[in-house]
Amino acid sequence: MSRSMKKGPYVDEVLFNKVARLRDTGANTPVKVWNRACTIVPEFVGQNFDVHNGKTFIRVYVTEDMVGHKLGEFAPTRTFRSHTAREVKK
Repeated sequence: MSRSMKKGPYVDEVLFNKVARLRDTGANTPVKVWNRACTIVPEFVGQNFDVHNGKTFIRVYVTEDMVGHKLGEFAPTRTFRSHTAREVKK
């Protein structure tokens, strides 16, 4: 379910200010993010983020195609280990 148009996208102000500061200095260090619900805005394009998935940090490089999505969509929280193999009937 999306947010209302009246409220606009949810963007963490602290994270937005960190990205603006890094963009001004020209540094390309990744920003550690625990806020997976933050919406990606055009100002984040070209920036590296370390998004927490509950256990580790996943490196995410933001491109133009990601604008409008959430940061948590690109850091999966569950690992798929594969289905069990079926027994071969003799």
